[in-house]
Amino acid sequence: MLMRTDPFRELDRLAQQMMGPGTWSRPSAMPMDAYREGDEYVVAFDLPGVSPEAIDIDVERNMLTVKAERRPAAKSDSVQMELSERPLGAFSRQIVLADTLDTERIEADYDAGVLTLRIPIAERAKPRKIAIGAGSDRKEIPG
Repeated sequence: MLMRTDPFRELDRLAQQMMGPGTWSRPSAMPMDAYREGDEYVVAFDLPGVSPEAIDIDVERNMLTVKAERRPAAKSDSVQMELSERPLGAFSRQIVLADTLDTERIEADYDAGVLTLRIPIAERAKPRKIAIGAGSDRKEIPG
């Protein structure tokens, strides 16, 4: 139900890692998992160290956009940084959702650094039985 649109995503991710932290004009990608669970799709984004207030989720038509920002922790003047490997800056991910998903009822939860979105499958896209009428119920239209 999710559609891939960027065949060079992995190359972009590697280039962004080498170029340093993301900015709002050039955000870094965030890792994600997507899978179907029953009658909904689940998309989980890794955002460790990001406060829930720094996460922005938008849906326009069938384009889902998730943006987040990880800022440096406040340190006193007496702190001397020896090693800093955790990425800071802006992160963003866009996903094209299939028309069979109900974007009006997306639920979002954030726990232990993982943002989880649950997107239900639209009722019109679920399988259903079609009743077959008996032959005597047919009416012929004269023409």
